[in-house]
Amino acid sequence: MSSIPSHAEPGSAPRLLEQVRGRIRFKHYSIRTEQAYVDWIKRFIRHFGKRHPRDMGATEVQEFLTHLAVAGRVAASTQNQAKSALLFLYREVLEVELPWLDDVEAAKTPKRLPVVLTGAEVHSVLARLEGSHGLIARLLYGTGLRIMECLRLRVKDVIFERGEILVRDGKGAKDRVTMLPTSLVPALREHLERIRELHRQDLAAGHGEVYLPYALDRKYPAAGREWMWQYVFPSAALSVDPRSGQVRRHHVQDQCVQRAIKTAVRAAGIDKPATPHTLRHSFATCLLEGGYDIRTVQELLGHADVKTTMIYTHVLNRGGRGVLSPIDKMELT
Repeated sequence: MSSIPSHAEPGSAPRLLEQVRGRIRFKHYSIRTEQAYVDWIKRFIRHFGKRHPRDMGATEVQEFLTHLAVAGRVAASTQNQAKSALLFLYREVLEVELPWLDDVEAAKTPKRLPVVLTGAEVHSVLARLEGSHGLIARLLYGTGLRIMECLRLRVKDVIFERGEILVRDGKGAKDRVTMLPTSLVPALREHLERIRELHRQDLAAGHGEVYLPYALDRKYPAAGREWMWQYVFPSAALSVDPRSGQVRRHHVQDQCVQRAIKTAVRAAGIDKPATPHTLRHSFATCLLEGGYDIRTVQELLGHADVKTTMIYTHVLNRGGRGVLSPIDKMELT
């Protein structure tokens, strides 16, 4: 068994991980990023016999990332997430600025065309979804929201009067505005009435407080119980907040929505690896097919670079970029 470095006392690993968590929370990273980074740092330390990260450097980081790619056969995106976690550890927690940090190359993520459903396929899938999952799926297709952007919506972010949805703290920590589909307004209003009654019941039972970002709960102690801050799609059950230990009603888990949509895709007989994100892709291609300007689509999707949005123009083309095959001009017997 490998020994702990001489400068590190027994039990120092948990303290290091607590420092990691503290720094992540100080920078307002999401709970998912926190869990992922801590897990990768644990795996890195265990891979080298529980040596302290201060005793390691470029060679060990590169070896670990290579091990993930060769032995673990992980995707490029997974390898890059591990790299980000280790760079965060050295830069933000250990405050080690070494030249090799910038020399660790990122894995090349393959450029693949997104999976897109036709209008008929989308209709078939949505027809097989009911309740909250059905409304969530309709919003994903009708607004182009990412799954977590939809699930993290608060009541105050749905503006019926202006037909808008405010996306707070989206990818890249950016806010944006997208449309609220008129056809979904009645169902969404009815849904919120049911959720408001659930909130009243939670308040009566001594609960009803929701998680607030950026320490707003300390600045406005009563805000977490206010209706406007509640999630549009709350979980069916109360749960313990992993950071504060408080019992709260969080939003619906994305895994539940993913399973529901996967089941609906299978039931519709669609032979495509469609996911909730496929509805966002389908939203984009539908708008482009309708003649909307690509800059408008970029803004609605929240893409930082129009090049990201341009990928959908490739999906719109017919096979072979719309070129008519020479054999199709022949009359063969």
